[in-house]
Amino acid sequence: MKTQTIQPTNAFFVDTDNTSTQKESISKSTISNRIVLTATMLLLLSGAALVYFLQPDFYNFNQSRINSPLGLAFLAVTISLLLFKISFLLYNVYLYFQYKPIESVSDELLPTCTVIVPAYNEGKLVYQTLHSIANSDFPAHKIQILAIDDGSKDDTWYWMNKAKEELGDRVVTFQQPENKGKRHALYRGFNLGTGEIFVTIDSDSIIKTDTLRNLVSPFIVDQNCGAVAGNVRVLNNKSAILPKMLNVSFVMSFEFVRSAESQLGSVLCTPGALAAYKASAVFKCLPEWIDQKFMGVASDIGEDRAMTNMILKQGKKVLFQRNAIVLTDVPERYKGLYKMFIRWGRSNVRENLVMSKFVFTNFRKESKVGARLLFTNQFLTIIMTYPFFLFMLYFIVMHPLLFISSTLLGILIVSSFPVLFYAKKYSAKESLWAYAYSVLYTFGLFWIAPYAIATAGRSGWLTREIVAK
Repeated sequence: MKTQTIQPTNAFFVDTDNTSTQKESISKSTISNRIVLTATMLLLLSGAALVYFLQPDFYNFNQSRINSPLGLAFLAVTISLLLFKISFLLYNVYLYFQYKPIESVSDELLPTCTVIVPAYNEGKLVYQTLHSIANSDFPAHKIQILAIDDGSKDDTWYWMNKAKEELGDRVVTFQQPENKGKRHALYRGFNLGTGEIFVTIDSDSIIKTDTLRNLVSPFIVDQNCGAVAGNVRVLNNKSAILPKMLNVSFVMSFEFVRSAESQLGSVLCTPGALAAYKASAVFKCLPEWIDQKFMGVASDIGEDRAMTNMILKQGKKVLFQRNAIVLTDVPERYKGLYKMFIRWGRSNVRENLVMSKFVFTNFRKESKVGARLLFTNQFLTIIMTYPFFLFMLYFIVMHPLLFISSTLLGILIVSSFPVLFYAKKYSAKESLWAYAYSVLYTFGLFWIAPYAIATAGRSGWLTREIVAK
């Protein structure tokens, strides 16, 4: 991750989505942003127009598929999956409108809390992370902050201790003798923590003052709550193009998808940027979690998804708190982005296989239908990755113009939902980045899913780099 200039904590939470006064001079980044968005819209509209003019070709192509046994079978599967996905989306829309975050409980009812911040090559940003935690309006006598340097090769340890100098006994710092990975740093924190609730926060993330109390309140309101996922937004989205795209994507992924999952008590992944776990639930699975292996190799990725799975398996609920906000640093370049997605993709494959072993058992007393439906949706996406990938390659080779035009029209239609969702909640102008993100993902990151499946057994964080000086 890159080093960022330290700013006052509150500055990170100014409502940047409100329209501001037009500046007299437009920066180069603003111009490039407008060029990208304009080009994206022209491309998508051109694709839609091309589909209209190529109607005879599409008709002949579809007729040839219908007349072929293989083509007909593939068409039937495609239509069936499409109907399932549409039904699933509509169900999620219903769940989203039913969702409401749990309001913070009083100071007296708040549980004791241990906040664990693992860091590796994070440089100056870990300093701001620790300050944002210390600035929380959480009772000081109920919070323990543990900062763990995972054998960094840069000045992370210096910035951790600088924060400790300023915050005093509110922060305790530890240094791993060597880099063992985030899972081992968290494991040390879990064993040192004394709180009833463990909160994990990435060292490149900044939290709002009321984030912690909102995050842990569900444990008091619902005694069967085992874990809570925070609401992740993008920190470095002021000028870089990729973070702007990801910010819109994160809103869809968290505020829509996880809101729906929370209604089913089965959020599938508590994010590393911000998550909370009941200590008793953590200790029940801690030995299995730290020794987890995949294909005989120790797992050093997907620690958040693995912990979520193990807590779900205990019959506990995993919820989402929309009012527990964290801003996190994301890659600004293509290389960092695809490495992050590969890591997530591999973890998704692994943990879906793990989930398949318990999701259809009597793993909880409450309804299990929601968890099974969420798993089925994910598993179908995985098993259909290669058939659709191969069909895409065939389509490109045999009918390149039909492929490009139909794909662009599909992006225009499908991406309109996240565009409208973001526009309704935040900003119509910024919402257009959902279109640009879909174009990038479809044409520039389409290979991630099949590659992640094929290399699911590989380990490695991929994006851990020395902080830029």
